[in-house]
Amino acid sequence: MFRTAPRMAGFVFRENRVPYYQRLFQNHDGKRQWWKTSRSGYIMYPYLVTVYGLGAATTYAMCRMVFGKKTWFGDK
Repeated sequence: MFRTAPRMAGFVFRENRVPYYQRLFQNHDGKRQWWKTSRSGYIMYPYLVTVYGLGAATTYAMCRMVFGKKTWFGDK
């Protein structure tokens, strides 16, 4: 029974994608490795927004503290 579970999942006669990805990642086209696939943007754009957004928010909060604004609400 357990030998047929991978077959039912469709893994036995699956296309071998290793040569395709090997050619893709060894191609010297000037792109970084993390931008090579067509699905890279789905991972990279949220990551970049998070990294640069948190960096900007942290810098903004640090500048507020340096100039004496220590609280966000109720500044009088």
